[in-house]
Amino acid sequence: MNYPIIDPIIFELGPVAPRWYGMTYLAGFLAVWWLGRRRIRAGLGDWSSDELSDIVFYGALGAVLGGRLGYVFFYAFDQFLAEPLMLFRIWEGGMSFHGGFLGVLIAMILTARRQKRTFLATTDFLVPLVPPGLGFGRLGNFINAELPGRVSESGFGFHFPCDAVVHLNRFCSGAFEGVVRHPSSLYQAFAEGVVLFVIVWLYSSRQRPTGAVTGLFIACYGALRFCTEFFREPDADIGFIAFDWLSMGQALSIPMLLAGILLLLWALRRPQAATNP
Repeated sequence: MNYPIIDPIIFELGPVAPRWYGMTYLAGFLAVWWLGRRRIRAGLGDWSSDELSDIVFYGALGAVLGGRLGYVFFYAFDQFLAEPLMLFRIWEGGMSFHGGFLGVLIAMILTARRQKRTFLATTDFLVPLVPPGLGFGRLGNFINAELPGRVSESGFGFHFPCDAVVHLNRFCSGAFEGVVRHPSSLYQAFAEGVVLFVIVWLYSSRQRPTGAVTGLFIACYGALRFCTEFFREPDADIGFIAFDWLSMGQALSIPMLLAGILLLLWALRRPQAATNP
């Protein structure tokens, strides 16, 4: 099966040319806002609509800035040194979850101070709302023919366009590559957008010790990302960074997995009076 060629531009009207990649981020931010309102109505958090709007705005700002900076410095630093302006061409794709995660953490620290809440109380409310946005972002990768998967021995997958894999296979010629690759962006969309959402949303539907929901989210994301990276081809300019199998995405996910487990255990062992709805 050939990888579907989807025009990254939705429509053009003079200088206005919205792109699917940008729309997936907008859909993610709207999902956070809508799910947040649902949690507030259900009594799962003592938050006002204005406080939710602040979380969405500053979280989105942290995600975009951190995601782009993370991509540039973790995955494309050599390209940045050769062409610094590429930092601002977000519409071409190139965002890092791990960088976006750090950006959101900084944004939530500032938001928690402004709203006079603890940092973990703020993140416990936020993290159950995040996975659908992660899934939408991976769908944006799929539309842009980004994140080519590893070659599939079973024959299951897609023939990728040559211009999407030329950095991996310089002998690729014609419209599509001859080998079949895993659609790793779809695997990660399902893992991060569906599986992670179900786990964290259900866990957070009852009162939990402060920090437990955040710890579960971080640990589960780290585990799911580590596993799905086995189907994703490492960036050609980085390759495997250790053991001939460990990718950069996996290396960045290991600290998240460990930190999430430690935070979850710490939260569960605290006095049960410290709980968040």
